[in-house]
Amino acid sequence: EKRFPYGRPYILAHPELLKLPIIGPGGPGKLPNFEALIKVHPQVIFMVFVSRSEANEVQSKTGIPVVVLSYGTLSNFTDREFFNSLLLAGRILGKEKRAENVIRFIENQQSYLENLTNGLEGPTVYVGGIGYKGAHGITSTYTDYAPFTVLHLNNIASKIGSKNGWAQVDKEFLLRENPDYLFIDEGGLKIILSDYNNNPSFYNSLKAVKKGHVYGVLPYNFYNTNMGIAIADAYYIGKVIYPGRFRNINPVKKANEILKFLDGKPVYGQLANEFGGFGEVNLTNGNVTYGLPTNP
Repeated sequence: EKRFPYGRPYILAHPELLKLPIIGPGGPGKLPNFEALIKVHPQVIFMVFVSRSEANEVQSKTGIPVVVLSYGTLSNFTDREFFNSLLLAGRILGKEKRAENVIRFIENQQSYLENLTNGLEGPTVYVGGIGYKGAHGITSTYTDYAPFTVLHLNNIASKIGSKNGWAQVDKEFLLRENPDYLFIDEGGLKIILSDYNNNPSFYNSLKAVKKGHVYGVLPYNFYNTNMGIAIADAYYIGKVIYPGRFRNINPVKKANEILKFLDGKPVYGQLANEFGGFGEVNLTNGNVTYGLPTNP
């Protein structure tokens, strides 16, 4: 099986992890291969996004203790359930101090972003191309996209009900709500560029496209949620919307600072090479050029 670091900063920072044995296909809803799992002799198995019955099945078939962790809802960066999972993993692994430091770091990032934007009447925003059990196009979004929430931005998708935050809107909804700024999760960028080629009139009818307010952000729910990328995206989005408030922030430098603390190495450049990185998206030629609003 081919192994690659695509979209995962912890693998880009630690390529030696690719040499570890494979214990299953991975992906949503897939349990590990029990024989392969037993062969690597783990003392404990951590699992996320599994039911109690699935965790019990793995534990009973392997005879190895299973600990279930959770990201929580992640409508912002400081979800209590997510933090409790970090603390639990830290206790089991003997890394309590590191878990506490990671939590403090994330809390500080959120506080900084919230304080910079508190009380501002922002423009309307939308993010499309969100991945959910695979790549999707412009109509795939989050009703509670964490970077928007933390920046107090008016996310047009928040009007839509959703059980887990993910939602598919229709193009009529986008035309009707007509957001001031359009952000593209670059996990879905290829699909969106293909759709643009097939139906440019829809995109060109959007206010954000007419004004050149279309920006790319890195996918943070690629192979489960990557908190570091989500926080880095928030800094870039904040710089786009509020360049004055964020005048002292260099989003690329900030992304590297965040990724270095959480993953060990400043790997923003490699992620940008894979996906496009922070920048203005030109839908006609697919180029992503690092930049901020030219005509706010």
